[in-house]
Amino acid sequence: MDLYDPLEDLSVTIEDCTLQRRERETSSDFTRVSTTVELQGNGVKGRGEDVTYDTPDHDVLLDAGPPDLAGEYTYAEFSALLDERELFPEPPEREASRQYRRWAYESAALDLALKQRDESLGDVLGRAYDPVRFVVSTRLGDPPSLDRVERWLELCPDIQFKLDPTSDWTPELVDALAERDVVRILDLKGQYEGTEVDQPADPELYELVTSAFPDAVIEDPAQTDETRPILSEAWDRVSWDYPITGVESIRSLDRDPEWLNVKPSRFGTVESLLSSIEYCLDREITLYGGGQFELGVGRQHLHALASLFYPDAPNDVAPRAYNDPEPSAGHPESPLAPPTDPTGLEWQGE
Repeated sequence: MDLYDPLEDLSVTIEDCTLQRRERETSSDFTRVSTTVELQGNGVKGRGEDVTYDTPDHDVLLDAGPPDLAGEYTYAEFSALLDERELFPEPPEREASRQYRRWAYESAALDLALKQRDESLGDVLGRAYDPVRFVVSTRLGDPPSLDRVERWLELCPDIQFKLDPTSDWTPELVDALAERDVVRILDLKGQYEGTEVDQPADPELYELVTSAFPDAVIEDPAQTDETRPILSEAWDRVSWDYPITGVESIRSLDRDPEWLNVKPSRFGTVESLLSSIEYCLDREITLYGGGQFELGVGRQHLHALASLFYPDAPNDVAPRAYNDPEPSAGHPESPLAPPTDPTGLEWQGE
């Protein structure tokens, strides 16, 4: 059965839509702004989170207000309605943001539809919620050092990490990290262009980290004549994140992947997300969840989806306190226990 089939005919009644801006400093030295989309109907609220990265896009939306979405729909009809609505009062600063905002409305409507039935996504799909393992994503500073990793290990000795190697990583730093045996994912960010986190293809860096961390997942490497021979020895643990936006993007990869990072907002629609998850599960492609510095309910949605589909993977969905500028104690540790009485698309407690 298609995972999306049970959702298509869910009824949803929308009476109003409100927006809420959130802002928070992050461990990656930037101020994260997001917008919570809240849909109300029949005395119930459904929420989604717009993780568009550019603050002006959020400000323009809040000034203009949300589109008129009031009405009674099946979920499939509501999704089709969004095809006809302009969700950006002004063109976004980057085209990918259209997917992020679409996901905010799609997830809010699904959350609402499920809550109006007093059911969870797991109920409708016939899947159980399992404990969610997670890793902590962080950068190592400029110049890079072990300081942040060591502070987290002092607070949470069992913590594991997703790290972003850069060309200024030294062999001494890499050896020290390897000795601690805490690195599960290395995000080479070789697929990004024109962003602050671009990491150009660096054969010396690729050779260094693939050798030092033989069990770590290698995410988003750049493929060049110089890097391909290095990557050929590690293809069984190469993963893709930035290019993955739906089933066609998976099919278009130059070879069948072994691993994929699932960031729901990149898919735009619930149908595209679930079709892609199903495509990968059918082909035994290992999935793990990824985050985008969500500040609100979006983080809960990541936990719920990981719990249903890839709970034991190295999910980059740590509770949001792990993204704070400074490490601190008292946060939930991996694995996250599932909610006892879930409803909607949310994972209570975050």
